[in-house]
Amino acid sequence: MDSIGFSCTNRLSFWGLRFSRVALCRRVLILFTCAGLAGCGSTVSSNTLPGKGPAPTINSFTANPTSIASGASSSLSWVTSGATSLAITPGTFTSTSASGSTSVSPTATTTYTLTATNASGPTTSTAKVTVTASSGALTITTTTCSGGTQGTAYAGCTVVASGGSPPYTYSVSTSPSYPPLPEGLALNTSTGKISSTLIGGQGTYIPELIVTDSAGAQASKQISFAINGSNAFLASIFPSSSIFHHRVDAATTSLPLDTSPAAPMYSSYQSATVKPFFGGSAYANFPNGIPAIEVPDSQADVAVSTTQYQEYFTTGPIPAYAPVEGTSNSEGDRHVLVYLEAGGGNNPALYEMWQGIYEGGPWTDSSNALWSNASSNALTTQGKGTSDAAGLPVAPLLANADEVIGTGTPSAPKGEIQHPIRFTLQHMLHYWVWPATQSAGTGSCTAAGGGAISVPSEISQSTPPASCPTTTGPAGEIYRLKASVATPACASTSPQAAIIITAFRNYGIILADNGDSGGLIGTPDARWNDDDLSCLTHLILSDFEPVNVSSLMVSNDSGATSH
Repeated sequence: MDSIGFSCTNRLSFWGLRFSRVALCRRVLILFTCAGLAGCGSTVSSNTLPGKGPAPTINSFTANPTSIASGASSSLSWVTSGATSLAITPGTFTSTSASGSTSVSPTATTTYTLTATNASGPTTSTAKVTVTASSGALTITTTTCSGGTQGTAYAGCTVVASGGSPPYTYSVSTSPSYPPLPEGLALNTSTGKISSTLIGGQGTYIPELIVTDSAGAQASKQISFAINGSNAFLASIFPSSSIFHHRVDAATTSLPLDTSPAAPMYSSYQSATVKPFFGGSAYANFPNGIPAIEVPDSQADVAVSTTQYQEYFTTGPIPAYAPVEGTSNSEGDRHVLVYLEAGGGNNPALYEMWQGIYEGGPWTDSSNALWSNASSNALTTQGKGTSDAAGLPVAPLLANADEVIGTGTPSAPKGEIQHPIRFTLQHMLHYWVWPATQSAGTGSCTAAGGGAISVPSEISQSTPPASCPTTTGPAGEIYRLKASVATPACASTSPQAAIIITAFRNYGIILADNGDSGGLIGTPDARWNDDDLSCLTHLILSDFEPVNVSSLMVSNDSGATSH
């Protein structure tokens, strides 16, 4: 302060006023500090702790623009020095950057406080954003939200509204015509922000977002969320020696045709095309396919109540974010498939539910199944059933994008499917063959010695029935693409379909449920190319032949193969 010609002791007159020198020094210091800032329109305060060095300096904290219409955004910018952490309230924004900016969309006039902190203490500054009522009808101005990947945090999306009478309340339609947000995502009803620390869902969801203003007026808009799956773990379920990973092509295995009268598909089904019941786009707003998720060995168990058929477990590691087939708004099968990683001295395990419903903590289902050691070849109990009609596991028999893409990309995949793929017929026979363990079908067969074979029951490929009705195809029967059938020409420009068609030749398709004849089952995944997959429809069921795998069977209670 020597440059203005006084010392800060005793009392003196300055500009005609009397102050103690200490008081005047403080006033001049404040004057010159304010002059050195970007402006004194915002309040800045600091509190330096003795012996800790200077408090942080906030050189500027501004809002641009300072006034916005309802539904618009403003940018908060700051320049600081000496701070170890920064926080802006209201809200949860934090940073360690000395300078930067962040966007805010307040629904009412808001004063934001920037707090810069170091070991010496905090310094604060404020900036005000004035929100004015916007003219016009209430509307949602957001048109898109970012996608994401299952098992990772969501980047975030904010639904912004304008018009009407702020403040706004945001919600997601519960109509059965629309899905909810992807499992794991949550909507802040006050701010419109959608966030998640872990995405559970997969596939494309097109929910209806709703905004309600203070006068009760509403506006809505459908916004798409495209979620990539993370299903590489499916390939590790069951050992490589399992029938579920065994080739069935005649060229490399010499496995013969199954000549049992039960094996051929009913003639009226054979003209049905192969139809992928999975894809990248939404089907009527909902993700298309059966999802599956992997959870860590530390995942907590919750109660599971089964209301209709068999149960293998009453507690399981089923998280709240577990994806549901068709979502929780569906009235369909609602499969929930959860693979528990090995760890803590425990084996990997596969939990599957049919018609799973999350009940705010616990779950209910109509039936469930458990493979308590998914690294073994153990099958479920003969005749007890699982979460599907054939007594088979669902998850490892799904076509999934991770195995098709492999080390490549969605447009240039380099993967391989090494298992039979689930498919459906309008009606299965009311019998099963290994490796299935149950059937829910129609018709009965006659034994070689005469008399009807009881239903439902297992029949043998090595000692087949003498005759069977025209409604044929037992649960668990594997069919391979005939060597004489040419690969469709479209496969040359449909690389995803080409990989699946190769799997038809090498591993086949396995009859797993009743449904549309030729329905091929896979996971929903935003990386699927639906135009590419449409090439599969150039094949029909008569292009396939049943395979006799009985020579591979060690025991009907095990999926292990003898060679």
